[in-house]
Amino acid sequence: MSAYNVVRFRVKPGMQKAFEDAHRVEPGFKGFHGGALVRTGEETYCFVGCWESFERIAAARHQMIGMLDSFRPMLQDLGNGLGVTDPVSGDAVVEFAASPA
Repeated sequence: MSAYNVVRFRVKPGMQKAFEDAHRVEPGFKGFHGGALVRTGEETYCFVGCWESFERIAAARHQMIGMLDSFRPMLQDLGNGLGVTDPVSGDAVVEFAASPA
């Protein structure tokens, strides 16, 4: 089974387009199968990434932090001691296949 990482963000007012554009690059992480940046509100987003394994996520953390640093000034603190991101990751326990049209 695959592994997934999910990160919540809140961008500063007026920074939505710049934040979205910062994610339009191919990250080139080894073992990364793809993902999506999902707009969940006016200034809130969630990134969901699919990976070959949890070990690949762990191995890419340094690179992911580097990518985060490139747009960190665009982010607002999420509050409750979280800082500017709320990341979680783990191995999939159930996966769903796309249904035929």
